[in-house]
Amino acid sequence: MKIVQIGIGGWGKHHIRILSQLGVLSAICDKDSQRSKEYGEKYSVNHYESLDDLLSSEEFDAAFVVTSTLTHVEITTKLLEAKKHVFVEKPMTYKSEDGEKLAKLAEKNKVILTCGYIERFNPAVGVVKKFVSEKKFGDLLMLEFHRENRMPLHIKDVGIIHDTSVHDIDTANWLFDDMPHVVFARAGKIKHEHEDFASIMLGYKNDKIAIITSNWITPKKVRKFNAVCTDAIITSDFITQEIIVEKNDEPETIQNKKEEPLLLEIQSFLGAIEGKNELVVKAQEAVNVTKIAEAALLSSQKGIPIYLDLK
Repeated sequence: MKIVQIGIGGWGKHHIRILSQLGVLSAICDKDSQRSKEYGEKYSVNHYESLDDLLSSEEFDAAFVVTSTLTHVEITTKLLEAKKHVFVEKPMTYKSEDGEKLAKLAEKNKVILTCGYIERFNPAVGVVKKFVSEKKFGDLLMLEFHRENRMPLHIKDVGIIHDTSVHDIDTANWLFDDMPHVVFARAGKIKHEHEDFASIMLGYKNDKIAIITSNWITPKKVRKFNAVCTDAIITSDFITQEIIVEKNDEPETIQNKKEEPLLLEIQSFLGAIEGKNELVVKAQEAVNVTKIAEAALLSSQKGIPIYLDLK
C-alpha cells in the first residue's frame, strides 16, 4: 500500500512518523518548500510543494490531509475526484454543507472518507465504551468533559469549539451511541480572534446529557472526562489513559494496556482500506459533529438552545 500526506505541521509530523514506521509512506506535500524538502529527505520519500504536481507524478492508494481546516475542502475534493481514499484531520470541514458534499463525492467514487476523531482510539475511552455497552455499572446518564490548556500558537483559522470541543462532541456521540437533539452553549474570547473558551451542553434522548468544557486560557493541561452511570462514576484521563471507578467509598483503578491512539487510528484506517476491519469514523458522523459545533456557536451567539434533527 502507498500512502501520501499533505501538510506537515505540528500534528502532521506525528502522522508522518507513524506512516513511515508502518512502511507505507510514499510521498509528502507541503506548500513550505523548505519543510517539504526537510521531511522528504528525513524519511527518504518524494516531496512536493503542490498537490497538483503530486497527483500527476505519484501512484498511491490513499492520502492523509493534515492542513488548516479552511483548506480541507479544496484538497479533499481533488483527492476524492482522483478516486483516492482520504483521511482528513478534524474537523473535516468548517461548514457542514461542505462536509455533506465531500461525503457524497466519496460515496459516488466508491472510496473511503474518514475524519481524525482520535479519542475513539484512545484505549481508556475504549474501556469505558465497553463498560457502557455491557452496562457493567448500569445505564450511562451523563458525561462531563474537561479539555483545557494554553492556546496552541499554530491554530489561527478556527476557535476552540471547532478545534477542541469537537473531540468531546464526537466522543459523547460515540459513548451514547446517539446524536443530540438539542445544544446549548456559552462561549467567549480573551486572547484569540475566535472564541477561546466554551461550555456546551448536549441533550440526548431520555434526558441524557453531555457537558463539554474547553478553554485555551488556563496554563495547566487537562484532558479528562467522567461517565456518570446509575451504579458508579467512571473517571478517565485522555493523556495518562488512567481509569478510576468510584462505586462506593473505595475507588478502583482499572488496569488497561496503554497504547498510542494515533497509531491505532492510522492502523484502523489502513485496515478499512484493505477490508480487514470496518471504518470506525464514518464521513456522515464527522459531518454531524460539525453540525453540532455550528449549533454550539449559534447558541452562544443568540443565547438560546438550538434544536437538531441529525441522521
